[in-house]
Amino acid sequence: MEEKVLTIDTLLKEAADKTEVALNRYLTNEYAGDTVLADAMRYSVLGGGKRIRAFLVLTVAKLFGASEEAAMPFACAMEMVHAYSLIHDDLPCMDDDDLRRGKPSCHRKFDEATALLAGDTLLTYAFEVLASNEYVSHRSIRYAVQTLAKEAGALGMAGGQTLDLANSVSGYKELRKIHMMKTSALIRAACLLGYYAACDKPQKDDIMNLQLYAEAIGLAFQIHDDVLDVKSDTATLGKSIGSDEKNNKKTVLSFMTLAQAEEEEALLTLLAVEAVSDYMESDVLCKLAIWLLSRKK
Repeated sequence: MEEKVLTIDTLLKEAADKTEVALNRYLTNEYAGDTVLADAMRYSVLGGGKRIRAFLVLTVAKLFGASEEAAMPFACAMEMVHAYSLIHDDLPCMDDDDLRRGKPSCHRKFDEATALLAGDTLLTYAFEVLASNEYVSHRSIRYAVQTLAKEAGALGMAGGQTLDLANSVSGYKELRKIHMMKTSALIRAACLLGYYAACDKPQKDDIMNLQLYAEAIGLAFQIHDDVLDVKSDTATLGKSIGSDEKNNKKTVLSFMTLAQAEEEEALLTLLAVEAVSDYMESDVLCKLAIWLLSRKK
């Protein structure tokens, strides 16, 4: 009987469902409490999102021989940090967005102070989850903690957000640097956490290839977001469109035409595929990179 080839949509759905179960377990009253803070955390983490970062953790871990059991705590930690970043991103002092994943953003559902604390708590809880992984070595945990802290910090996502808020970009090169920090950083962390779930003696070539893959799809992802912000609609995206224009923020389309932007993301996707194509069974990572080019939200 011919083996059925699963599509990326199916694989993403399966991984998202498994991640949701694990996140639900981490966010029960026993671990997160029974307060409005815990409610805000659950509201922001559960029941939505493509879980691409969790998918990357699980897929890279499998590629290098780790079990799903070993990779899942790292995947959940990634989703917690991502959710924290979205909560803070939507705040009035940042991007001031009212919608996230088709529902009111956290500060609209609750209030600004609760949203701020929910983000803070998800960030710290992510490191507790990383450190509590019983299925990997202490060395792997150390690499994972160091990597996620670095990529979420001053030289990664938070630093990129600071540059983005300054809104003083004068060219695509500067914008690309922001995207490398703000968007590619967490995707890079996801790929490396998947690797560390399998390997506690990392090889330089593997790290380099995974970083190149992550940086390329991260940049392509952000370009596609900028394109969707002008081509799509609120109902499809599940979040407000035109917020960058409203806030007078520079996007890729501030420095190139729509056709040039789509060509740039296609080239970045090719670069990502080339970075990992020599690994056996890397087809899922390659297909994901291509799938990201066609996503509608």
